[in-house]
Amino acid sequence: MLMNFLLKKNDISYMGCMTQVYFFIFFAVSECYVLTSMAYDRYMAICNPLLYNVVMSPKLCLSLMFGSYFIALSNAVANTACMLRLTFCDANIINHYFCDVPPLLQLSCTSTDMNELVLLVVGTINVIVPTSTIFISYGFILFSIFQISSSEGRSKAFSTCSSHILTVSLFFGSSAFEYFKPSSGRSMEEGKFSSVFYTNVVPMTNPLIYSLRNKDIKFALKKTMISRNF
Repeated sequence: MLMNFLLKKNDISYMGCMTQVYFFIFFAVSECYVLTSMAYDRYMAICNPLLYNVVMSPKLCLSLMFGSYFIALSNAVANTACMLRLTFCDANIINHYFCDVPPLLQLSCTSTDMNELVLLVVGTINVIVPTSTIFISYGFILFSIFQISSSEGRSKAFSTCSSHILTVSLFFGSSAFEYFKPSSGRSMEEGKFSSVFYTNVVPMTNPLIYSLRNKDIKFALKKTMISRNF
């Protein structure tokens, strides 16, 4: 996408487009389950702080990471395989800024019923399962926070979770808006607008949401700005 902006050449080959579909689905789905793993991490840190180092061992962290990528790999292969079976006719202008599944389905001159079914099933699983796990985790977290007697402790606990909640809301909200609408009622302009959030806004805000919440990084940034007379 950056190359297209810089070179002002918006062409892409068929295999290049399918490759883009594959990696887009892979990274989007893996993000769903990484965010879910982070919710479990915060649940253990707040609800069971004494057991945190024991439960969140390097072995479990590796298992969560590889599990997220295995699920993402399976979803990417399934969706890309369904895309490869389609036949595209004369229309070759994609009404989007990257090779996303919905605009490609509109260009197909063969039946897309199977693709839409796979997209709906996979999308439902990859939104319902992670969000349910996240909501359950935060249900326990909120219960534990309200048990904290000091306002300072409650504020610190809320601060720990706020960055993750913001990222989850942006990512899952925009994704659900794009992929849970029926194809007959789907507007590509709305789709492009919502996809900007989970492909651009969320990654761009990650440094602000996560890094700048670290005291050492905030101190280093403040020191740098003072030294440069900002």
